[in-house]
Amino acid sequence: MTALAAAAVLLAACSAFTPQTPKPTMTDFAGIVSELARVGISVDHVVSGDAGCDDERLARTAISFDASGLDASSPTRIHLYSFRDPQTFDELRPAVDLCARSYVTDAADYATAEAPPYLLAGAGPWAPAFADALRTALGRAAAGG
Repeated sequence: MTALAAAAVLLAACSAFTPQTPKPTMTDFAGIVSELARVGISVDHVVSGDAGCDDERLARTAISFDASGLDASSPTRIHLYSFRDPQTFDELRPAVDLCARSYVTDAADYATAEAPPYLLAGAGPWAPAFADALRTALGRAAAGG
């Protein structure tokens, strides 16, 4: 019986040191660019802090860039808003729509891709394969790649 008790203690001790699967964490901008490249979209002319408007809350989290590839006939200027967490995303999401009025001339052509805590926005309409690839890459980045 003593051997059985010792085995139980040993088993409990070993399970305390078993590595746990880490929770996925969001990706940085370089990771997002890598995910975009994986789906056939290239990035150029990157500008950090460019929210597209004068909203300082958004400028702290924004990066703009030209994206091209797939069925997009020409490069498209896109604004990436990378929020700290889903709660901040929800709080500032309406501000992105207001901000977009500064860089989208026709509201019917406003396009977005969302994967909290990330949001891509720009003038559209985006070509179908291009839009799907943006959403796929953003979703992967939000899940940690």
